Amino acid sequence: MTEATDLAERAGDRDPRVGLRAVSALRRLLEQLEAVQVRSARNQGWSWQEIAAELGVSRQAVHKKYGRQ
Repeated sequence: MTEATDLAERAGDRDPRVGLRAVSALRRLLEQLEAVQVRSARNQGWSWQEIAAELGVSRQAVHKKYGRQ
């Protein structure tokens, strides 16, 4: 997780260019991590409702985002 830690530090940089680039990279990393965990949950038999509850979103939202992957 050193990449995430490094990005989190850079997100607080005084230079907005550095900070914004780090925020963008963190957003991409978060999306990748979420996809991995959703796939893992589905492989373990979790329902869309269970996944949605843990993510704090609707069942429809999580299914729309990951249902065809």
